[in-house]
Amino acid sequence: LADVELESGERLECKYRRSVGRPCCGDRVTVQHADDESTVVVAIEPRRNEFARADARQRRQVIAANLDRVLIVIAPAPLPSRDLVERYLVAVHSLGIEPVLVLNKADLLNDSHTPLLDHFRTYEEIGYRVLQVSTKQHAGEEELRAVLKGQSSILVGQSGVGKSSLVNMLLPDLDIQTGALSQTSGLGKHTTSSATLYHLPQGGTLIDSPGVRSFRLVISERDQLERGFREFAPFLGHCHFSDCRHDSEPGCALTAAVESGKIAAWRLNHFRLMAQTLENKK
Repeated sequence: LADVELESGERLECKYRRSVGRPCCGDRVTVQHADDESTVVVAIEPRRNEFARADARQRRQVIAANLDRVLIVIAPAPLPSRDLVERYLVAVHSLGIEPVLVLNKADLLNDSHTPLLDHFRTYEEIGYRVLQVSTKQHAGEEELRAVLKGQSSILVGQSGVGKSSLVNMLLPDLDIQTGALSQTSGLGKHTTSSATLYHLPQGGTLIDSPGVRSFRLVISERDQLERGFREFAPFLGHCHFSDCRHDSEPGCALTAAVESGKIAAWRLNHFRLMAQTLENKK
């Protein structure tokens, strides 16, 4: 079953046909009344993009569709697991849209989080938009609202980073919207067991996705991984060997860029870890 919002604002719980495919959050669909008075999704409009991940069996799972923004939420606690942010960034770049990095729970930052802040400064130097937000102090709220205005956006990140707190801050009518959802889905409270779409007061939509422990990429080619590290672009194609794997080969342009301070060493290390995972998967 899928919860569908009609143009009138009415929400219906609809069945969908296997021949049509499974709708996901953000889809635009066509529905019809069936003979038994139930409502059925009979068509899914072509998607502009699909934000997806691989499950434990490497099967592709679409989380949301037709996105303008992906907001990657990180917090001082829990700290991001190894290369999780890089995995998200690679996935977003494959959609052809801009990611936004949100450092939530900024009120918890202290001297012990210097490495985290150093990483965020690197992201800013690369050209990513980085926001520091505190829902307790409402710090960064207006800047976050401006980023979301008129856009179709999704919040992604580890469990416990405060995505639900961000939703509560951004949606003054959250109880009304979740109440409408509960009438169709039977869920009586704000839940993030599946992706849920909300309407923002300043215009646009916001999808809250379930927290994750890990994020498996669906890409299969090494050049897709390379394109996910935007600061690599000026150096790709300039290695001594045309099939350079950017590991320990002599004449590697990326290694030279690290040595000259043009690429952060930890970013190249994360790339190498991810490239090895890609090879192991093959």
